[in-house]
Amino acid sequence: MDTHVMDAIREAVLPDLPGFRAEWLPQIDSTNSELMRRARAGRLEPVLLVAGQQTAGRGRLGRQWFSDTGADAKLGSEGSLTFSLGLPLAPLDWSGLSLAVGVSVVRSLHPDLRLKWPNDVWLRDRKLAGILIETANLADTPEARYAVVGVGINMKPRAATGLSTPPAWLGEVLPGVEAPEALLRIAAPLVRALKLFEANGFSTFQAGFNERDALGGLAVTLSDGTTGVAQGVDGMGALLVHTAHGLKKVTSSEVSLRPLNPPPYENL
Repeated sequence: MDTHVMDAIREAVLPDLPGFRAEWLPQIDSTNSELMRRARAGRLEPVLLVAGQQTAGRGRLGRQWFSDTGADAKLGSEGSLTFSLGLPLAPLDWSGLSLAVGVSVVRSLHPDLRLKWPNDVWLRDRKLAGILIETANLADTPEARYAVVGVGINMKPRAATGLSTPPAWLGEVLPGVEAPEALLRIAAPLVRALKLFEANGFSTFQAGFNERDALGGLAVTLSDGTTGVAQGVDGMGALLVHTAHGLKKVTSSEVSLRPLNPPPYENL
C-alpha cells in the first residue's frame, strides 16, 4: 500500500478523529486480532490497520477469511483488501453496529452492492465482503469500549475452494479498481458513520439498510429450522421474519440464515 495513500487517509480522517493513525503491514495473522491484542495491552488510540496479506483472518462465528495477495502488494495489486479500524466508542446501544458499517461500506463503493444480514456484502447472490466487529472493555471508562471493525473485501477473482458459492469481487462493478482506491473511498466515511452511530444508534441507518437489503421479501430458513419471509430490519437492527406463527425478531447472536432459493439477479 503506497505511503501517499495512507497519508491521504490520515489527513481525511483526522478532523473527525483526533490522534488517528493509519498503518500498513505486508503480512499479519489478522488485523482484528492485532488491534485486540493492542487494546488488551492498553493501546487504545484510534488507528486504521491495513494488511497486504492475512494468514489467519477471521469472520463471524469463527469462520476463516482467506486473504489473497497479488504479485506486489506494495503497488496495490492485492487480491483482497483487509483492514481493521479501532477506536473507543460509547454508544447508548451497540445493537446494529455491523449493519451500520455495512451501509457505510456499500454507499462508498457502488450502488449495485447489497447487504445480507447481519454482516455480509453481496453482489447479486454472491458474497463480496464480510464485516467482523469485536470490542474490548475500558477499565477506566465503563460506559465505553474499544471497538475493532474488521472488513475484508474481494478485489479480484479468487478460488471457490471450500465455499458453497463462488465469491464475487469488486472489479466486477468497478473494473480496474485497486485496493488503495477502494480504501480511500471507504475510510473517512466509515469513521463518520461510526461517530454517527455513537451519537444516534442504528435507527439513523435503518432506512439505508432496508434499501440495500439482499434478503427483503425472500423466503429464508433460520438455523433453528424456522422458515419465513424476510421483511427488513427494525430500528435496533433485528431481522424481521414473517413466519407461520407471526412476526419474529432475530438478532445476530441467535441465528444464522440463508435464502431457501438463491435470489434471481433482477430482484437485487
